[in-house]
Amino acid sequence: MIRAILTRLQQRYRTLVYPTRTPVLPDRFRGLPRIERARCAADCAACVAVCPVQAITKDTNGIALDLGRCLFCGACETACAYHAVTFTREHRLAAGSRAGLRCTAQELPRVTALQGRMHALFGRSLKLRQVCAGGCNACEADINVLNTVVFDLGRFGIQFVAAPRHADGVLITGPVTANMRGALEKTWQAVPAPKLVIAVGACAISGGPYRDQVETHNGADTILPVDLYIPGCPPHPLTILDGLLQLLGKGGG
Repeated sequence: MIRAILTRLQQRYRTLVYPTRTPVLPDRFRGLPRIERARCAADCAACVAVCPVQAITKDTNGIALDLGRCLFCGACETACAYHAVTFTREHRLAAGSRAGLRCTAQELPRVTALQGRMHALFGRSLKLRQVCAGGCNACEADINVLNTVVFDLGRFGIQFVAAPRHADGVLITGPVTANMRGALEKTWQAVPAPKLVIAVGACAISGGPYRDQVETHNGADTILPVDLYIPGCPPHPLTILDGLLQLLGKGGG
């Protein structure tokens, strides 16, 4: 017993004080892109050319970046000699609509918190069934991290459950491969109404690097109505947590 007490005193309090305070993120972390159209040269499209997933487009107004496709690889930032595209350390990336992920300036995507009956049902207790629809396990790993003592997802009333009939919604990762579509649809049908759908990661939002392949779908919203989009490849655990908290009206860091 004494040894257990001494160990506990040595380890101290390990859970993040989030969202009250945002912890220091790793030096290599890439967050919300900063788009400075005034810096973009009219005769340059280097960032468009190097993007592996065509997340960047350019028109007469300048460049725009689709966070739903972006892999946060940083190739565009490296290629741009004018520094029109840079990645900040802002971890809040979630949006309530697909259109809300289109980035044309340094503006945070918006998530509309649940209202009325939906907030009354899920605001204090949200049970999610996670479906890996062909993912590489990167997004899945960062979701699992939320259950550790460091993040302690349960303190916000959010839990992952084993059966869809016990869930309030479905959290999807992966590009929704052809052989997983049926399983995803059956899971969705088994969740009692009213229910939510959350797409996590570039693959679940847009197909990611597998976009337009015959074996996959271009995002979960081609099959199910998505209520929350959390971009990244993979999203940082804080990005996922912030999106969930914004949806529940509990605020982000």
